[in-house]
Amino acid sequence: MKFAVIVFPGSNCDVDMFHAIQDELGEQVEYVWHDAESLEEFDGILLPGGFSFGDYLRTGSIARFSNVMKEVIKAAEAGKPVLGVCNGFQILLEAGLLPGAMRRNESLSFICKPVELKVENSQTMFTSAYEHSQTITIPVAHGEGNYYCDEETLAKLKENNQIIFTYNQNPNGSLADIAGITNEKGNVLGMMPHPERAVDELLGGADGLKLFQSIVKAWREAHVVNA
Repeated sequence: MKFAVIVFPGSNCDVDMFHAIQDELGEQVEYVWHDAESLEEFDGILLPGGFSFGDYLRTGSIARFSNVMKEVIKAAEAGKPVLGVCNGFQILLEAGLLPGAMRRNESLSFICKPVELKVENSQTMFTSAYEHSQTITIPVAHGEGNYYCDEETLAKLKENNQIIFTYNQNPNGSLADIAGITNEKGNVLGMMPHPERAVDELLGGADGLKLFQSIVKAWREAHVVNA
């Protein structure tokens, strides 16, 4: 399986993401600059964390207009797995690939620490390696991770099982303790915690690795690849 790590001006978790895929997962991966005109050669798309375009205006609001986002949308519509982490999640929201919006953390302070998440839906291409209701530990690092949506959208997220991860102890005021959601089709995941920073016990834990392993498992099953 071949992954693209999208790099925007201001991305700073792209190297972490690249390491997780190449060195821990053992799959092919390439950096793709934000002005790329095609993602056809890639099987999975990864939008890393950071401060794209300096987070001016709103987080993700400028990156959303990058040339590559047209291709990210095409990939999502084609059913390819698309993962947005932290700033990547914010960009997916701004691009309309996921519902809702991000606000400043309730504390109005930047948060950087490991947090416990509950796996709310283990029947997705991102979470099949986890158990339902399993508690995992993944680090967060953000200043605007306070997820918000209106009541109608929240009801739809719950009805369609699109809430994938919730915080056991909400660090940022996020509505309904939401830490990660998918689109209705289930192939686009946005999450504030950083699974790419939890792929090796030497780094403090490997709970995030199963998320990437789930993606590869789903891709291989869909493409009848025995490897």
